Amino acid sequence: QVQLVESGGGLVQPGSSLKLSCVVSENIFNFNNVGWHRRPPGKEREFVVRINVGGVTHYGVSDKDRFTISRDHAKNTVYLQIDSLKPEDTAVYYCYGNKLSRYYWGQGTQVTVSS
Repeated sequence: QVQLVESGGGLVQPGSSLKLSCVVSENIFNFNNVGWHRRPPGKEREFVVRINVGGVTHYGVSDKDRFTISRDHAKNTVYLQIDSLKPEDTAVYYCYGNKLSRYYWGQGTQVTVSS
């Protein structure tokens, strides 16, 4: 059974940076895409970024310069770096992977940006 486990969330101040991690239970190159979504409080889940098996990235956020997705094949881990955090980045961040028309999700990690 595929498992994805996120970590790295927390309470941070505006303007700071955060790096989220997602450990996948199998080779991340088995997936067509791995990436991140987020669900702000009281809102629908929204797509943040994904990276495909070839390394091509696609961003769903408008200010994509603050978001960086990366991966470590040896560790089966996908990362999301968020810089210059804003209060509107407050959300539960979910890691996902898709293959063979199925999507697999982590349990989410809470990021709260507040002074």
